[in-house]
Amino acid sequence: MESRLSVCVSGLGSNLERIIQACQNKEIPAVVALVISDRPGILALERAQKYSISTAVVSRKDFESDGAYALSFLELLKKYQIELICLAGYLRKVPHEVVRTYAGRIINIHPALLPKFGGKGFYGPTVHETVLKAGEGESGATVHYVDEVYDHGAIILQKKTAVLPGDTPKSLAGRVHQIEYEIYPQAIRLVLEKLAGR
Repeated sequence: MESRLSVCVSGLGSNLERIIQACQNKEIPAVVALVISDRPGILALERAQKYSISTAVVSRKDFESDGAYALSFLELLKKYQIELICLAGYLRKVPHEVVRTYAGRIINIHPALLPKFGGKGFYGPTVHETVLKAGEGESGATVHYVDEVYDHGAIILQKKTAVLPGDTPKSLAGRVHQIEYEIYPQAIRLVLEKLAGR
């Protein structure tokens, strides 16, 4: 029986597509059963639909309270029998109730070497701009467990790349993306193996 994943997205969905393909070619012993977005009309949802994967938009502004928002999120996850939640460019904080219910079963990929350059506001080009401004000699990507603080949970996998002379945020981002595509499927597999053994 394959494990069932949900991927949460907010943007282009390149990591989402990498995960879908990794499931299809058995790098990851799982299936992406549901893609959740915090906003409609994004490319990531189109990518999911291209693979005939169920999608849902769950936005905090559509609910009267945090509790109703969290409940809707949890009901979706239960409906699709989700075992592991993977955040892939998801820019919203996962509701506390979801984090508590899925403790140890929510992971995220971050485009820097945590604990450096993480936290609220550190996403996309901002991360790479900050790394370059700080004069860092290396950057990379980190897969970590999600807790109730941004980019804070225990690290699962991390891989580095050198910051090169003349790097721009765009050139550095390109290399970091390649690392993300490499380590996120590996980390998902590791977490699923750990969950299967507990």
